[in-house]
Amino acid sequence: MKFSDFALSDQLLDSISYLGFNETTPIQEQSIPEILDGRDLIACAQTGTGKTAAYLLPVLNDLINQKGEGIRVLIIVPTRELAIQIGQQIMGVGYAANITPAVIYGGGDGSDWEQQKQALRSGAAVVVATPGKLLSHMKMGYVNFNNIRHLVLDEADRMLDIGFQDDLLKIVSFVPEKRQTLMFSATMPGNIRSFANKILNQPAEVNIEVSKPAEGVLQAAYLVYETQKTPLIHHLLKDKPEYHSILVFCSTKKKVAELSRALKKEKYQVEAMSSDLEQSERNQVMNRFKARNTRVLVATDVLSRGIDIKDINLVVNYDVPGDAEDYVHRVGRTARADTTGVALTMISPDDMDKFLRIERLIDREVTKLPPPPDLGEGPAWNPGSGKTRSKGNFRSKGRKKKR
Repeated sequence: MKFSDFALSDQLLDSISYLGFNETTPIQEQSIPEILDGRDLIACAQTGTGKTAAYLLPVLNDLINQKGEGIRVLIIVPTRELAIQIGQQIMGVGYAANITPAVIYGGGDGSDWEQQKQALRSGAAVVVATPGKLLSHMKMGYVNFNNIRHLVLDEADRMLDIGFQDDLLKIVSFVPEKRQTLMFSATMPGNIRSFANKILNQPAEVNIEVSKPAEGVLQAAYLVYETQKTPLIHHLLKDKPEYHSILVFCSTKKKVAELSRALKKEKYQVEAMSSDLEQSERNQVMNRFKARNTRVLVATDVLSRGIDIKDINLVVNYDVPGDAEDYVHRVGRTARADTTGVALTMISPDDMDKFLRIERLIDREVTKLPPPPDLGEGPAWNPGSGKTRSKGNFRSKGRKKKR
């Protein structure tokens, strides 16, 4: 379908056309009519499928057609990066209609607080916020949600994973019961459905299956011990001088700091990204990486979802992600927009079962490699054993190949 097939205002259609978008994605095609009809919605779709526009377009369309005062749209997201990105998308899509959002998140200085306070007090039509910082403003008594028509929870699964359920319920208690509530999530575990039952009213459902990594992604994995991971990163960087944009995911902030320090000692252009950085610092790090002034960015999963970084040559999973679907999000950072890319994962003995679950999700067996000879012998592929076979020749074991 085309966006012009929907009953959207001319202002929105002009903005969409100017931005170069014409054809809808499946999540947009299925969600937009339900939202335009005024129904609550629970939608499951992974990052990169166009879900933000799936709710922004019909919600902004209502703002244009139904004039009003005060805060009328509240969008709650788990991270400041996603809040900033959605704010930018609203500026682009809503430019012709003169819609400027208030973006509320933590990590800034005192001037940021005052700017956010002023935007909330003046009743910006659209507010995009992280839960904790929004609650901080609400406690001061100047936030008025009486006119809200649309409540959107984006990446709801991630917000529940990091412990925001109580905060979300508290925020929702201040929003009018007569409203449209939209919940978007990359996964749909039982706790999401239970939460949805508390805040949604007879919702429509849209479920877009998790897609496999793009065809342009060359996937492979190294079977290594923990002590071999950092030496292997050195080997990969030296072996791939033509790769100018490399993203490395680690499971903890501590590992991010340790790996980035080790790479800096080797004179690589490397920076670290985690929640320890102030927002201004994170923006600067991201801008340098996008401009390719930084070759290697070492990060936690703060960058796995919702961040659009083009032309990444190599994604490395220093640790196997705990959630199989997070693998798809991480790998999706490369080979975007029909380009090609490489995604490598380091599998230690304790992570073999987790990687097997990933293979089942993406419905393919990823090629597994031993570490380079100068790094010593790695473990054999032996998921499900709980033990590691550290001696003998490297060989692949376990599942039969799919036919």
